[in-house]
Amino acid sequence: MSALMDATTAVGAAHPADLEPAPTAFALGRLHAERLIDAHFPVLRRMHSNAQMAAALGARTAGESLTSLERNLAHWDRFGFGLWVLRDLATGRVAGTAGLRHRDIEGVAEVELRCALFPECWGRGLGTDATRACVTIGRDWLGLPSVVGLAPRASAAAQRVLVKAGLVFEREVVQRNVARLLFRTEVPVLNPKESR
Repeated sequence: MSALMDATTAVGAAHPADLEPAPTAFALGRLHAERLIDAHFPVLRRMHSNAQMAAALGARTAGESLTSLERNLAHWDRFGFGLWVLRDLATGRVAGTAGLRHRDIEGVAEVELRCALFPECWGRGLGTDATRACVTIGRDWLGLPSVVGLAPRASAAAQRVLVKAGLVFEREVVQRNVARLLFRTEVPVLNPKESR
């Protein structure tokens, strides 16, 4: 993806030896992405306290936002990838976050694609751009066998973003007592001996 040509990589991040670290910053046509750092705590607070975003992300206290920040920073340090803060190049304002993270989904270790934009950025294709970049980083840069995305059953827009980024519907899952639809970049092919 040509948008990743401006990427810079993490230096000295602890991650599995067989993976290259993800870029710490990259530019897309309308967005600039930068690795999540401590200074982005106000961005997370704004997201976690926004009523419209809380419907999908869940409302969080300041303490829960701080725990989320610490968990996401530790993920970057351990694995060499994680969340990026997205900035709208047209306005210079923060548009939201997107990224990749390890997650247990119904007892299966997965790498989940996450994208959350502030409501004023919805409907402009920015989520699709960021999601496609995350898929490219996950599959082509990091060499992950697949990436998954979760969407609320009631959110046709979130489902459409995942499909536009090349994910296909796989199944319904339950996360935190909420039914969600799981989409995947590639459905794993079982060895015929394993499927018996």
